[in-house]
Amino acid sequence: METTGVKQAVIYGQERRLYSIIANNIIGKKGRQKLFYYYRKSIAVILFLILWEVAPKVGLVDSQFIPSISKIFATFQSMIPEGKLPIHIFLSLRRALLGFGTAILIALPLGFMLGGWFKRFEEYLAPLLGVLSKINPFSMFPIFILFFGIGELTKVVIILWVCIWPILFGTINGVKNIDPLLIKAAFAMGTSKVGLFRKVVLMGAAANIFAGIKQGAGSSFFMLIAAEMIGSTAGLGFLVLNSQINYQIPRLYVAVVIIAILGLLINFLLERLEKKVLHWREESIVK
Repeated sequence: METTGVKQAVIYGQERRLYSIIANNIIGKKGRQKLFYYYRKSIAVILFLILWEVAPKVGLVDSQFIPSISKIFATFQSMIPEGKLPIHIFLSLRRALLGFGTAILIALPLGFMLGGWFKRFEEYLAPLLGVLSKINPFSMFPIFILFFGIGELTKVVIILWVCIWPILFGTINGVKNIDPLLIKAAFAMGTSKVGLFRKVVLMGAAANIFAGIKQGAGSSFFMLIAAEMIGSTAGLGFLVLNSQINYQIPRLYVAVVIIAILGLLINFLLERLEKKVLHWREESIVK
């Protein structure tokens, strides 16, 4: 019996070494590190989805209020032939991107000017900008409706309002934190003003700018739901409100899941863009 147990242990150890050699040859050490990294990042989400699927079916939660993932997916499939879901998604994306894009177009130039060329003016303006950024956006709804009505412009403006502040402050802080020695060294080497802005100022502030942009992108989808609940006849926010009023809970969850997926997708694209722009930075890998 002991001899058999020893043989089995030896065989098991040989199999493990063989699998390790095969894995190293196929995907390499870096590939295994990446797989383990993604495994650690996704295991909590996978367990949460499994719990979400099982809990309503075994009675841990009321399935009328929290339907299972499979029921939500079945509802999603049943909504596709209706042809309205793509319209809801398109209109919501258009509103979010219009407000978010306009915020970028305003905040970036203003941030570069206040952080670089008009620092003294920024010191006087900073308290006012701080107060405005702290105003609850929901309390601004009546004011925006008063000025712009209840049409598309109001929805875009409210998204613009919540997106502009993180991008503006990120740009200002990024420009102000650039090492003055880098600017002096660039001037000493005869760098033109355009080259100085592109190679030193823009690259030096890029990390803070992207942080503000990603925060603004998250805020745009946060406010999108509230904005589309006012005077809308289409959009994911309208779908959420309409499903709540008509007690169509699975449809409500479909809209919520789509909003979450769109937010994650945009954040993923922004992170990919950030890595491409800031390829010169040394990436830190959590081990």
